[in-house]
Amino acid sequence: MRAWLLLVTGMGCAGAKEPDSLSRARELMAGARNPTGDVTLRCEPEDADVYLDGVLQGLCSDYSGNPKGLSLGVGLHHIEVKKQGYWPYTTYYEPSGARARLTVQLRPSTP
Repeated sequence: MRAWLLLVTGMGCAGAKEPDSLSRARELMAGARNPTGDVTLRCEPEDADVYLDGVLQGLCSDYSGNPKGLSLGVGLHHIEVKKQGYWPYTTYYEPSGARARLTVQLRPSTP
């Protein structure tokens, strides 16, 4: 009876070099940051209050993009725009690393 020895070589063998594109992809992934971003607000009325995750941030006009927007960290955020005598506006936003624009027109709560 004869025994045969089969030698298999593959990409995972010691000393094998991975493609440059794969090593570059690994570098990019290692250096990637979690996405943050900011939101510019255009509101009517402009003096409506802006809340981020339940905390008052200032007036809507403060975040019109000149010079800054509402800075958001990583994850899903709750944004509210409120003013006495108007129905509140609420939305959720998860930043993707880019600047977004939010246009809000509050409706009066009494006709």
